[in-house]
Amino acid sequence: MAVVLHDVAPPTWPLYKDFVARVDAMGAIPLTLLVVPDFHRSARVDTDPAFCEAMGRRLARGDELALHGYYHADPGPIPMRPRQYFMRRVYTCEGEFYDLSADVARQRLEAGLRLFHRLGWPVHGFVPPAWLLGKAARIVLDNPPFSYTSDPDALIRLPEHRPIPAPTLVWSSRSPWRRCLSRLWNDRRLRRHSDTALLRLGLHPADMQHAEARQYWLETLRTLLAEREPVTKRQWLDQIA
Repeated sequence: MAVVLHDVAPPTWPLYKDFVARVDAMGAIPLTLLVVPDFHRSARVDTDPAFCEAMGRRLARGDELALHGYYHADPGPIPMRPRQYFMRRVYTCEGEFYDLSADVARQRLEAGLRLFHRLGWPVHGFVPPAWLLGKAARIVLDNPPFSYTSDPDALIRLPEHRPIPAPTLVWSSRSPWRRCLSRLWNDRRLRRHSDTALLRLGLHPADMQHAEARQYWLETLRTLLAEREPVTKRQWLDQIA
């Protein structure tokens, strides 16, 4: 199983710290941290020494850092086509790489890579915000150094874009009814995919603000630790290479 923390950035890391400490207390559980270089255009990671030091400590523990978009925001004009409107304004308002041109997608990927390299952070994976990857951005990923991307159901090995089943458990924590349905949905998904070789636990900062979500993740992690080996995404791909 892979424990994956989404939307990791200077404003969100304090929300994760207590949870991560409790996970660390369970043993050597490597995490995959999806880092946003400039969260919502107001939180560049390289201007926050404390955050960079924290990421360095996580790398030293065996965690993996993956590039997670660049701004994690999609502030463009309101889409007029029904599907575009649903994906970019109803499903999420943060699908940054869903409708970018190839040139803009390349510029942001290269900027993110430069930042990671400048900070000395190895990078192998790119995960688009909300798992939304448009056709133009998808083509840009065909070039090194990324070895994988992912969607809710699979890790996708690059450059061949070969999906490897790896279903994700994930909560929607924005309202009480969503949190209630999330527990039911995840329990059902866990039963359905109990024989899948790799399960991913996809956590978000909003989960950390609700006791029922935090408790669910800790309980699920304890249960799975009795049955599964914790790995990062990159470790898993290296094991099955």
